[in-house]
This record gives sequence, structure tokens and C-alpha cells, in this order.
Amino acid sequence: MRQIWIGKAGPPNVLQIQEAPDPTPHSGEVRIRVAASGVNFADVMGRMGIYPDAPSIPYVPGYEVAGEIDMVGQGVPDFKEGDKVFAMTRFGGYSDVVCAPFKQVYKRLDWMTATDAAALPVNYLTAYMMLIVMGSLRPGDKALIHGAGGGVGLAALDICNIIGAETFGTASPGKHQFLLQRGLHQAIDYRNRDFEGVVQDLTGGRGVDLILDSVGGKNWPKNYRLLAPSGRLVYFGVSSMASGKQRSWLNALRMLVWLPFYTPIKLMNDNKAVMGVNLGHLWERVDLLQTWLRQIVAWYDEALFRPHVDRTLPFEHVAEAHHYIQDRKNIGKVLLIP
Repeated sequence: MRQIWIGKAGPPNVLQIQEAPDPTPHSGEVRIRVAASGVNFADVMGRMGIYPDAPSIPYVPGYEVAGEIDMVGQGVPDFKEGDKVFAMTRFGGYSDVVCAPFKQVYKRLDWMTATDAAALPVNYLTAYMMLIVMGSLRPGDKALIHGAGGGVGLAALDICNIIGAETFGTASPGKHQFLLQRGLHQAIDYRNRDFEGVVQDLTGGRGVDLILDSVGGKNWPKNYRLLAPSGRLVYFGVSSMASGKQRSWLNALRMLVWLPFYTPIKLMNDNKAVMGVNLGHLWERVDLLQTWLRQIVAWYDEALFRPHVDRTLPFEHVAEAHHYIQDRKNIGKVLLIP
């Protein structure tokens, strides 16, 4: 098999393709011939050496794959060779052959492509957890999505459109037309305008009911001020720590300067909620993930959304994929094709 390894912390050119023997599935596992692997910002931070949940370098990154089962281990019900599936891998997904526990493997609908399937798990589960499970999104709610053009941002926009929320999204100007056509109500140029002032103007000073933020830094205090009474703020990343292509302790120090401090009394008095989401820490909670994915796949089945795959790149161009995402050029998902 072929795998992409992070050999050392650094810029995208540290990613290297290596050959290894095909693995054999253990009891309770299936082996998948991979047709597409998802690329996520967590992979970028892991490559830089600033992702605390990543294994010790060297390792093979990758959280999600889609393909076809070609071997089934002992004790695996309901799966057989030839089944078309997608799976959650939590590292190791940048491979053309993957073994995964059967409880983290899902059969694809007959009309679900491998690229659509590989674009589903991380982005849509993260967005679903933030909006539906923790954010209690309701029709008519006003939701601010930071990084609306990214993988999770676009998934969140899709779910907001399904529920019937009013959406505000920060994104670079080149992404605005696409996002408005996708259903975003208000696109905000965060590079040239203060999103806090724009949202206050657009809402008549009321603020918003729900905010999703993966940026951090200067966003933290602004987000809290933008919450309307009973508003919910959900954090799911700190991408501003990855402003360069290599690890920077200066960026980490800047984050400390902007760290907010919410006391229980302040939250009670303000009638606001602040929450955090890390899907990787729920990897073993298959009961939750399966329930949420069933709803996501049901929406897909009803044609209420389709993931937007921005680019598919061969393994040999993995450095290009990381540059593309880290430069914030992608709209939606970037996939690797073995």
C-alpha cells in the first residue's frame, strides 16, 4: 500500500509518500481499498506540530476515507467484500488501504459517490454537533458562521438552510458569490471590515443567536459581545495559530493575550452560553456518531444538500492540498485520490 507520512514538523513539503505491506484486518475490523481521503485543517496543524491530539511524529494523518471493502475480519456483522463504504479513521486515512473498526464504517447509498462520502464525516458531524446537538438551532435563529467557505463552514451553512435559520458568514470576498448562491443570507468581508460592527448593523444591534468560530484570537471577545440574550457561542478550533506554514511560538503567545475569561456568574447574568466541540474526543462514542450520521445521510438521501468538493488531488500533490487549505483558498472540501 501507499501512505502519506508526516516525517517531521514543518511546511507542506515534509509530507512524503512511502510504501508498506497491505495490512490485515484484526477481529472486528474491515479492510478498505480507498477511493478518496478527506483533508482537514487538523491535518495541517498536525503537520506543523501544533495539534495536541495528534500522535507523535512520524505518523500518517487522515480522519476519513471512502472506498470498497476487500477483506473482512472475524466478528464483523453486516459487511462483506465488495461493499461500498465510508469510514472514520482518526489518523491513517492518507492511505490507499485502510483497516477500520466496523462500528466506524458506514455503507454508502447506491447513489452516493466516493467523493461525496469522503466529504461527509468530519465536516458534517462537526457542524451537526455544534448546530443541532449543542446549539439547539431553531427555524428563524440568526447564526454567524466564521470561515463560511471552509469545509465545516459550508456544512454548517447547509444545515442552517435545512433548518431555516438566517445566516451571516465571514469569508474572503472571492468566496462571496458562491456562498450567496449556496444560500448564505449575508456575506461579510472579514479582511477589510470589522465583522462585529457589520453584524450589529445588520441586526439592528440585537446580535445573533448562535456563533460558530474556528479562528480564535481577536474573534473571542467580539463573538461574546455579539451574542443576543440566550445566545450560544461554539468554539471548534484556533486556526489563527496556523497563520504561517511552520510552527510559531509567537502565534501561541498571541492567543494567550486574547484568551477570554467567562465566570459562571457573568454567564448567568448575561444569559449566554459558551461551548466547545472537539469531534476527535468523541471518536469512541459510536452511539452518538452513528445517530448523528443517520440524520445527515437521511438529509443527503432526500437531496437536501450535497457536499461541495472544491478539489481532488492525487497523493503526489498532497503538499499542494495543504498549501491550498492553509492559504484559505478552498471552498468546501479538498480530497486526496490515491
